[in-house]
Amino acid sequence: MNEILIVNKGNNCTSRDVVNFLCKKFGTKKIGHTGTLDPMATGVLVVLIGKYTNLVEVISAYDKTYEAEITLGLLTDTLDITGNLIKEEKPSVSDAEIEEILKSMVGTYEQTVPIYSAVKVKGKRLYEYARNNEEVELPKRLVNIKSIELIDEIKRENNKIIFKIRTEVSKGTYIRALVNDIALKLNTIGVMSSLNRIKQGNISIKDAYTLEKIENNEFEFYDLNKCLSHIKQIEMDELTFQKVKNGVKLENIYHEDLILFKYQDSNVAIYRNDNNILKMWKYLL
Repeated sequence: MNEILIVNKGNNCTSRDVVNFLCKKFGTKKIGHTGTLDPMATGVLVVLIGKYTNLVEVISAYDKTYEAEITLGLLTDTLDITGNLIKEEKPSVSDAEIEEILKSMVGTYEQTVPIYSAVKVKGKRLYEYARNNEEVELPKRLVNIKSIELIDEIKRENNKIIFKIRTEVSKGTYIRALVNDIALKLNTIGVMSSLNRIKQGNISIKDAYTLEKIENNEFEFYDLNKCLSHIKQIEMDELTFQKVKNGVKLENIYHEDLILFKYQDSNVAIYRNDNNILKMWKYLL
């Protein structure tokens, strides 16, 4: 069973919970996902089954699009609304300032990884340092904010400022950290109060199914060719198929960085360019 399933993850469950549910549903342990969503986050979770788990690295690298709610005037240890409150204040920020700062966030910048994350430093995950109240230097990552925009009116309630954004970001971007950075640029504090992943690569929330739908068999698997539509696809002859099946290196006569080789409509392998030589990267049979 080699399949792709797009899950619309609900809140109050982990990405691992989703995988465990699907392992029982399909009777296999060979299932993985391609980008963790925090328990409070909802939306697109791309799940790979069987040998398609070899594609985790490929699909995890896709840009992701989120809709997030930001609440200015609160700060928590997790940088989201579920954390322990550290500080509270009444922000004094105009709508024009918010719009200006959002525009300024577009582009590449060095983002500090949140302390409550699974990134490892010296063999320990950051959240372990946080839980043990241990000092640790937080790593930084170069991230790319492809786009960011307001998607609703800015509200002022209970001495807080609340607004929603839609943003497309590169792999490894923490939206919680982005929210914190936006607040800092506005000379105030803020938390992420909701998060919904609506797109990963060309995979949309419209393609996703809730666990309830999946439990009731009201779903369809996602087409691999559609998922990998950005990769050049080549139908092989018998000779090339035998070479690819055995992992033989090929001359890159296609002048592409990635090739998805197919044989008799079956997806066989992804080859990657290395100095004009194609080498086996992901085997799919």
